[in-house]
Amino acid sequence: MIGYTVFIVDDEDTIRKTLMIALEGKYRLADFPDAESAIDAAKADLPDLILLDIGLPGMSGIDALPHFIRIDPGIRIVVITAYEDVKSVVSAMKHGAYDYVVKPLNMDSLEVSIRNALESIRLKKEVQSLQEQVLRENLPCFMGESNTIKDVMQFVGQLARSPDTPVLILGETGTGKELIASAIHYRSPNFQGPLISVNCAAIPRELIESELFGYEKGAFSGASTAGKKGLVEQAEGGTLFLDEIGDLSLEAQAKLLRFLEEGEYYRVGGTKKFTVRTRVVSATNKNLEERIGMGLFREDLYYRLAVARVEVPSLTVRRDDIVPIALNFLLEFSKKFDKPFTGISRDAQEALRNYRWKGNVRELRNIVERGVLVGEGPELSLQDLGLKERTASADRPLSKEDILRPLVPQEGIDLEGAHESLDKHFFREVLRMTGGNETRAALLLRINYHTFRYRRKKLGI
Repeated sequence: MIGYTVFIVDDEDTIRKTLMIALEGKYRLADFPDAESAIDAAKADLPDLILLDIGLPGMSGIDALPHFIRIDPGIRIVVITAYEDVKSVVSAMKHGAYDYVVKPLNMDSLEVSIRNALESIRLKKEVQSLQEQVLRENLPCFMGESNTIKDVMQFVGQLARSPDTPVLILGETGTGKELIASAIHYRSPNFQGPLISVNCAAIPRELIESELFGYEKGAFSGASTAGKKGLVEQAEGGTLFLDEIGDLSLEAQAKLLRFLEEGEYYRVGGTKKFTVRTRVVSATNKNLEERIGMGLFREDLYYRLAVARVEVPSLTVRRDDIVPIALNFLLEFSKKFDKPFTGISRDAQEALRNYRWKGNVRELRNIVERGVLVGEGPELSLQDLGLKERTASADRPLSKEDILRPLVPQEGIDLEGAHESLDKHFFREVLRMTGGNETRAALLLRINYHTFRYRRKKLGI
């Protein structure tokens, strides 16, 4: 363990010298008579472990603990106290200490504590290394470089720390909701477990319950004689990703709600209760609040699924990301098709930025794949992309002709209600596009921020 660095912080010269002699040759050592000098040294050269006396002159060991933790939460700290003061020890552990030892020091006990602390660091680094490897293998760098998407990914990283908090991902078709779900899984403590994806819209309504929860033998006509594990059971210890959750039937929603609330379920045709530990991440491009109002989605399930919400912005509001994402896809497909592409021409980049990406990242990926397949290189050209005839400036504001003009029915129309409905639609749309950022939403509606706030409150959004 000579590779580990240990700081010894104690105001007693005898203690410091004794520890330096006892630990010499086993670790890289540095000793300090007070907390202040140790904190300054830690900022310059981060230690792996600190032996920290509680009763220091000036800043106490208890007060110094948060300073060390702020420098690096991964530092292991073993506190030293002159007598077994339970109150001080409890306070130290609450402030982030890994362990404690009592003076007069028993070197055998101290070395066991040091070895355990450093072993926990080794195991943590191994897990982090494995997780980074899994991330590299499973998550291509596709999301972009804009502040908008960086904010989203930072939030995703925070959510991923929990192994079981349900997350609802919202966004237009093709924005990469399934890749956000993957990012949550592979950055979570469950990353070594399975990631089971279910497209709720692709499974017939009459089969969704048996697919999710499995069935016992003979449960229904055509059922396997051996029965079947459900996708929920297959996701044990990992993540269950329910895509297009808005298409789930009300009956299946009730079963899913029971599972989310209690972690329990029954197979179709069975009486045995199953318990599974998994994280549920769901996604939809539908407005679930509107579907709740229409009686198509359970409100209690919505709030259970949306403990945390991630809104994935469309390419329309993050055009700076388009070319970097396209270059990532260019590299991917150049390798796949063994083509010598090294970049994207200027006019092609301009066309990509200005194109109205209704299909978002998915459409961009498809167009780059087609361009690499038909092009010769070394640069991806406008002709390769096939955008010459299709390109239209996305910065052009919608004209009156772009907006649908519904016919007035024979019985007439509530004009005030229609205006309010249209206002609500556009307010919700710009809030969705901007991930809830009111300042950017006001700019898209071409009204000032205070007017936006006033009208939003009046519309009850």
